[in-house]
Amino acid sequence: MGTIQKRAAGTYQAKIRRRGYPPQSRTFTTRADAQRWITEQEAAISRGVFVDTSTAREMLLQQALDRYAAEVTPTKKGADVEALRLRAMARDPVARYSLATLTPAVIAAWRDRRLVAVSGSTVNRELNLLHHVLEVARKDWSVALPENPASMVRRPTSAPARSRRLSPEEQTTLLDACRAARVRWLAPLVELALLTGMRQGEVRSLHWENVDLDQRTLVLDAAATKTTRTRGVPLSTQACTVLESIPGDRTGPIFPGVTRNAVKLAFDRARRRAGLADFRFHDTRHEATTRFFEMGLSDSEVMSITGHQTTAMLKRYTHLRATDLARKLDRLSSTQDRVPAPPPDTTRS
Repeated sequence: MGTIQKRAAGTYQAKIRRRGYPPQSRTFTTRADAQRWITEQEAAISRGVFVDTSTAREMLLQQALDRYAAEVTPTKKGADVEALRLRAMARDPVARYSLATLTPAVIAAWRDRRLVAVSGSTVNRELNLLHHVLEVARKDWSVALPENPASMVRRPTSAPARSRRLSPEEQTTLLDACRAARVRWLAPLVELALLTGMRQGEVRSLHWENVDLDQRTLVLDAAATKTTRTRGVPLSTQACTVLESIPGDRTGPIFPGVTRNAVKLAFDRARRRAGLADFRFHDTRHEATTRFFEMGLSDSEVMSITGHQTTAMLKRYTHLRATDLARKLDRLSSTQDRVPAPPPDTTRS
């Protein structure tokens, strides 16, 4: 049976103790509200539909973010980037709400604050992260939430896919700037990315034991790929030449000790020296993938090289130059013009 106790602050604390159920207590400003809550909770217990919401009321989003960062984030490949997103979320006033009071309206207000500072694509990634934090809380931490409030928030429009291409002159300037860098590994790392379409993390993780220069292939371990699947990558003659130019005893990591942040800083400096203000490292993957198509490779062949799982994802990374397509149309048109017309049909009278 529930009890109500008046407290010194003029509030009323309602308590429910029932065998087989965790103790429940809530504080209200009026005795009527306290009694109403007791009646509702005891009815739920009697019907067998009682849900313990105490954890959801007590756990702040800040605590959920911290626990997620400690238990879940370290298991992911992009753990360092995700940790930054979690910390940014924790600095916002939204982190001071309990999970029980984290309504779609509260999350929408946080979304609008973030849109002032970052792009819609970034906010969508952060919303996806918040959604997963709350899903883990519901499913793994036994936090009673009737539904995930992040799933009911309107997503902002993402920025259009990048279409930045690298001209031959720009590539020469960029690679010259990379060769002039203080770190000797930058130029071969960037050139391999342009020749193979590998992600930055995949290039950094390369080991000599997985490279066969005679067969002109290399193997990316499942742990190194974004999709956690082993992938074979063919090597062009030029890619083999780049690998052969890297000094060392051909054992262990090809780029030992090179971190994601080291690549970011070194590449940014080289990019600025080359005068390519709007070119990012990941654009090397866009460029390589598009060049594979320009070579005449099929979708399945390109996917086997780049590791894309669907053709829809693959098309996001391909931006064929309109001028190149126009020249191809001209070649096809001229070929059709040279085909002789069929002889006239003389069988009919």
